Amino acid sequence: MSKKKIKKIYKYECTITGEMFKTTAEAPHPDELTTVSAYYQMHPDKDDRPVEIKVKVKAKEEDDAAFKALTV
Repeated sequence: MSKKKIKKIYKYECTITGEMFKTTAEAPHPDELTTVSAYYQMHPDKDDRPVEIKVKVKAKEEDDAAFKALTV
């Protein structure tokens, strides 16, 4: 029998949005981590994603905001 390799998972929180995300690599500076959406919010001029992706992300953000409003 072979041993199953267990990967360690690190959980970090985005410093801008507060969103939690996971990674398999330990971050050297966890206080400086941001999510992709937070990066593009800070640098809209560097947003080179396709239009379809931008529309999906905007719709998801609106849905999340509506859900938060209902639960609060």
